[in-house]
Amino acid sequence: MPRRLRNGALVPAGLVVEQVDNAGAVMEIAVRSAKPYSRCPSCDVKAAAVHSHYSRRLGDLPLAGRSVRLVLNARRFRCRTANCARRIFAERFDTEVVEPWARRTSRLGLLVFHLGLALGGRPGARFANRLMAPVSKDTLLRSIRRRGRPEHAAPTVVGIDDWAWRRNQRYGTIICDLERRRPIRLLPDREPATARGWLVGQQQIEVVARDRGGGYALAAAQALPHAQQVADRWHLMENASHAFLDAVRCSMREIRTAIGTTIVNPDLLTVAERLQYEGYLRRQENNEIILKQAKSGLGIKEIVRRTGRSRGYVRAVLRGQRTDIFRTRENSLEAWLPWLDAEWAGGQRNAAQLWRQMRQQGFGGSLRVVTEWATRKRRAEKAEGLHRVPSARTIARLMMVEREALSRAETITVAAIEESVPELVEARDITDAFHVMLRKKAASSLDAWLERARQSLVNSFARGMTKDIDAVRAAIASNWSNGQTEGQITKLKLVKRQMYGRAKLDLLEARLIAAAT
Repeated sequence: MPRRLRNGALVPAGLVVEQVDNAGAVMEIAVRSAKPYSRCPSCDVKAAAVHSHYSRRLGDLPLAGRSVRLVLNARRFRCRTANCARRIFAERFDTEVVEPWARRTSRLGLLVFHLGLALGGRPGARFANRLMAPVSKDTLLRSIRRRGRPEHAAPTVVGIDDWAWRRNQRYGTIICDLERRRPIRLLPDREPATARGWLVGQQQIEVVARDRGGGYALAAAQALPHAQQVADRWHLMENASHAFLDAVRCSMREIRTAIGTTIVNPDLLTVAERLQYEGYLRRQENNEIILKQAKSGLGIKEIVRRTGRSRGYVRAVLRGQRTDIFRTRENSLEAWLPWLDAEWAGGQRNAAQLWRQMRQQGFGGSLRVVTEWATRKRRAEKAEGLHRVPSARTIARLMMVEREALSRAETITVAAIEESVPELVEARDITDAFHVMLRKKAASSLDAWLERARQSLVNSFARGMTKDIDAVRAAIASNWSNGQTEGQITKLKLVKRQMYGRAKLDLLEARLIAAAT
């Protein structure tokens, strides 16, 4: 037996339908409150004496593909309480029905809020029009600002890190509750004073997970001296790998000697390599001047003043990071070199034919890349001289991967380097040992590792860890890390780009925090 649709199913609870006008483009439903009284907003006493009536027009959820407008017959009541300062007041409704001064019902307001939260301003407004609940982009953004930052419980374990408004120009700070896995605050910059000002009011915090920068470490130490600081494990592993890469860069002269590339024959160079080589010869004169001044006892500041070079350039020269001839990069041909060598040894010397075969197997590079490789190969067969040296990054990768994953040529290159540069092998073993120590949480091995690392090519990394030893030790032994904060930064970047130029701090914070609740 079919059931009749009750009027109460069309409108929010607590309202009674009086009339339905279904003629126009917008369905209008006249409603009134089911209660004979209302509570005074000043004294909270029930009042039943009606003073007058007025109409409120409220947007509501669409019905049957049509927009709905509620015409609410609201009342004004007289407050009879003797000591109440308010004599006449407008009827109040439950907040689940409609809020004071609202132009839409609470259930439609919730829909508008979630549309803005998920899509932002303009996309949310376009989608709302399709849902027959039209709102403007500014209304969506106001709804997010009004409801997007709910109260949160006081955190005891937080993660703090910086994020970029605009890379290399302007940065902010994000703070996350690691126990509840949600962001709780955005700060407008990454200055230690700003972070300290927020942390001072959160004395219940017991653990602060952070990156290895000194700014947040200083802020946490000053604001929360009792809290344990935990360095981020991912940054520790990345710093260790970068320290090994720096060791490779400092050893490029020995590496070239090891693989027989100390003599450069300009006839074997491409035009780009010849330009790099000429620039290298010019740089060598400046580098020798800088090294000679450093040996005489001059400091970096004085060398910068005398030579006119930047401080970063002088520091790199003194650290041995400007000795490479060809700052080569990995290209699209790197993964195909073993196959090309085999085809070349088999007698296939036509570069165009090689390129066509590679295209059939999924190669995405151009014909020019293959023809340049073939030209260099032919020149190398006619004369003795320079073999192309892999970049420092490539060498570091080859030395760190398993031997079974290397080709025959790569294995020979690594073996030659290991035999001629034992200090680099020691640095690689130390780096591997640090990674294993982090994965296995072997904090008891840290002191022995530091003693070994101080005598190697990664001694600068070891010295940096010594300055932050407590946080590093906690990172190895503790279960807390800043990985959750890094994940929230990824979400933050997505939200920021969705909002284009409207990504002000309060709106950005509201969207990010509300999305995590």
